[in-house]
Amino acid sequence: MLKSVVLLLVTLVWAGTAFGQQIERVDGTKISIDSLRSTIEHLMDTARVSGVCISVFNDNKPVFIQAFGLADVPKKDTLKTTTVLYAASFSKAVFAYIVMQLVQEKVIDLDKPLVQYLSRPLTSYKITGWNRGYEDLKNDERHQRITGRMCLNHTTGFPNWRWFETDKKLKIKFQPGTRYSYSGEGIYLLQFVIEQITGKDYETIARERIFKPLDMINTSYVWQKRFDENLGLGHNAKGEPYQLMQWNEASAGGSMSTTLIDYTKFYTALVQSKGLTQASFKEMIKPQIRIKSKQQFGPNALIDGSDNDDIALSYGLGFGVLKTPYGTAFFKEGHDEGWGHYSICFPDKGIAIVIMTNNDNGESIFKELLAVSIGDTFTPWRWENYLPYK
Repeated sequence: MLKSVVLLLVTLVWAGTAFGQQIERVDGTKISIDSLRSTIEHLMDTARVSGVCISVFNDNKPVFIQAFGLADVPKKDTLKTTTVLYAASFSKAVFAYIVMQLVQEKVIDLDKPLVQYLSRPLTSYKITGWNRGYEDLKNDERHQRITGRMCLNHTTGFPNWRWFETDKKLKIKFQPGTRYSYSGEGIYLLQFVIEQITGKDYETIARERIFKPLDMINTSYVWQKRFDENLGLGHNAKGEPYQLMQWNEASAGGSMSTTLIDYTKFYTALVQSKGLTQASFKEMIKPQIRIKSKQQFGPNALIDGSDNDDIALSYGLGFGVLKTPYGTAFFKEGHDEGWGHYSICFPDKGIAIVIMTNNDNGESIFKELLAVSIGDTFTPWRWENYLPYK
């Protein structure tokens, strides 16, 4: 079933011009492919964005895939749909999809405390590498209540990453299950438990369940030497490249490298619910927790307000969720120095978009690009801190 997604993608998109000359937007209006290309080039030039990769979906199929700009500004390397890019938190979308497969196979129950899957106390595991284990939680019994659902909807109470904390220690900042607070640590905890349950490392799990079936030949959670031949770099606002981080251990929260072509293969499977039952797919994109914070990160993440009540901003299982006149939409971001990615799907309309940029200015064009390309004026750009270049 997943292989049919690959065949569909190859059939429709290699030329990057698509299946027809117009793209339908959520409000029923259309934009020509030539107009979309011109808009992207104008936005990149005006906002000084090094490179943009974009896939647009109509009827849950990719109808436009193209890369614009440069993969490496100093070298003037052209950005291609096959250029290897750092996926940042797009990594979490693949992980959520895998977890939902495991849930429907009854390998894991999202509402069972994760510690119950372990052969000894969580705080006793000595984990090498950057994670450093869970000894910091030994005096906080609340960690014993954390479930897989809390990890996927970001209500564990953990910080995003412990190394952002002043003391570099992992801690629970609020009662698990009560408040949304984006956390890569929560995703990694669920990854660790799944590795213990299955007896497999996460890179192997992802390769077996997603990368190999979908023929995602240039995607991995661990850096592959072959990527050196065709890689893209992240750039600052001046177009100066950052040093590329090459992960040597898998992190479901953010170590994946991929290409636009590969990620479009995954996203096609996602929006078509390939490999998932309809019940599992609907559970994944169903609101699990309302989000009231004024922004996702920073000081305003601790301040509540009514800014996004009109879209009932919420979080599902691995994806943000919002309400629109055209039905519920689900979204996922990816961000790091030099990288800004975003995807959103309107399932009732079969319309979606994937955007990947390799520049700190990239997110400044999201508001306008989303509106022009698919008619998305609902993404909470202030909450995301996608401040427009204007």
